[in-house]
Amino acid sequence: MTTATTAKLQSRLENPAILIPDAMQALYALNGVIKKGPVPSRTLELVNLRASQINGCGFCVDMHSRDLKRAGETDERLFAVAAWRESPYFTDAERAALALAEAATRLSDRAEAVPDEIWEAAAEHYNESELAVLVLDIGLINLWNRLNVTIKQVAGSIPV
Repeated sequence: MTTATTAKLQSRLENPAILIPDAMQALYALNGVIKKGPVPSRTLELVNLRASQINGCGFCVDMHSRDLKRAGETDERLFAVAAWRESPYFTDAERAALALAEAATRLSDRAEAVPDEIWEAAAEHYNESELAVLVLDIGLINLWNRLNVTIKQVAGSIPV
């Protein structure tokens, strides 16, 4: 990376959720509820990584990759998240969660944003409570991505 490129890597603004402390508390509270839910934490982190890749959120891609690595995730799986359909490293349940995350992140890419077949595939692997947790998690990571991309939050700029 050139010095000119490095110099451009500055956030426009401190994260709005940090500037508005009640917002950060609310987001952390929702994240806590999600983490206490019945969906495996690795599945949630894979979903977070994939949505962050789609949204181009370098901060979140960096953070969730590191979180997965700390949790013992293999390099093969980490490297393959963006191409999960063509990779043998994921369970059917993880594939269903990743498909749901992609559909719910790319809402305007098709006439029916989240097609029935994607929802039904997820419902084969997750019960109602688990689906609720997945949907909340996908919504929350998309919010974080949109905040970070808008303010150009630099990857690795906040210790996690």
